[in-house]
Amino acid sequence: MSKKYNIPTFLKYINVKGTSSDSIQVVHYDEHKDILLKSEPVELDFYLIAIKSNIDVQPPIEEMSASYLFLDRPGNLLEWDLAGSFLGYGIFISEKLLKKYAKDYTFTGYNRHEALYLTERESRILLDLFKKAHDEYSQIDFSEDVVASYTTLILSYTQNFYERQFQSRSKIYNQVVVNFYRDLDNYYTRQSDGEQAFPTVAYFAERNNLSVNYFGDLIKHFTGKSPLEHIHQYIIQVAKEKLRQTKFTVNEIAYSLGFEYPTYFTRFFRSKTGISPKAYRNQ
Repeated sequence: MSKKYNIPTFLKYINVKGTSSDSIQVVHYDEHKDILLKSEPVELDFYLIAIKSNIDVQPPIEEMSASYLFLDRPGNLLEWDLAGSFLGYGIFISEKLLKKYAKDYTFTGYNRHEALYLTERESRILLDLFKKAHDEYSQIDFSEDVVASYTTLILSYTQNFYERQFQSRSKIYNQVVVNFYRDLDNYYTRQSDGEQAFPTVAYFAERNNLSVNYFGDLIKHFTGKSPLEHIHQYIIQVAKEKLRQTKFTVNEIAYSLGFEYPTYFTRFFRSKTGISPKAYRNQ
């Protein structure tokens, strides 16, 4: 079972000198040459927003620049194995302090340590904001609100930069879309008899080794629809085929599609088509 860390204990764990504050701390990684380079999974109870350079990201999908932005949220399991020390900044901020801002950005739900590959321009913009946050934090009477404001501004830019990343890697990410459609079409044929389960976004995200939120943003960016909308559309399509082409009862069809109760299926079908499964079959 992984150990859970708050901000002060995590900084101590990675050999970074910090304070006892569990609300907010800003670290300039360049000043810490003995930082822990390898760790088994540990759990965070805070948000960690970091910009890093001189670091290897494995596997690098493509060489965008020398800098990357990482964001981890409370509850994430974080592990790493680095070849050497790195440069950059890290903002460690409590869930209480950032939650009211973080909820507006879907990428704060990414939970696989998915890196944002920064262009040179993006790196300059974010480095300037991190530096300003660190400069404020270095003051004896620093303002938590000011540092939090810089953090939310970083989040705002990050939202735009993730959109750029999706588009600039369209060739790579289009394959994720293709895989999703393929997995969706084959979903029920993969389920063993008696083991049908309702398809979830988490299932398809896992097959692409992406977090649910990252996967959801990617699919919606390229298709205009969320993964859940695609899944619902697919279930209705399969349900209609079964109603037209088989003699299975409505209850049997409901169970075969992964619904726990037939009434849920009837309610779902009616909400998507305007009529009940029985009425559809009798048309």
